[in-house]
Amino acid sequence: MDAPRAGVTVLVVDDDPALRLLCRVNLELEGYGVLEAPTLAAAADSVATEPVDVILLDVHVGPDDGRLFLRELRDAENTIPVILFTGSSALQQEDHELADGILTKPFQLEELIGAIRRVIGRIDSRT
Repeated sequence: MDAPRAGVTVLVVDDDPALRLLCRVNLELEGYGVLEAPTLAAAADSVATEPVDVILLDVHVGPDDGRLFLRELRDAENTIPVILFTGSSALQQEDHELADGILTKPFQLEELIGAIRRVIGRIDSRT
């Protein structure tokens, strides 16, 4: 597979610290910069203040619904690619249309890296 694009930053939004750590370690080993957000408020802060290229977003972030955050991003015309993770297959059609990718938990690390590379490839092909 192609090497990651230099300078790509991934924001991992999940209330599970173990999953954030797993993503962080493996993404950093692949050469990506990683930011973490345990809440949607922290994710919104990161998007507003940091250079974020891709968002990995859990559907359930504590008591909050990550899909609402995704809709808010899109309503604000924010085009940062978002990959949803979910432990459920009960996503609505709108979720599939708004998200740039979906990973079902548990996922293999190769699936995670592949999903990020695909969305980055789409970004690169637009520029």
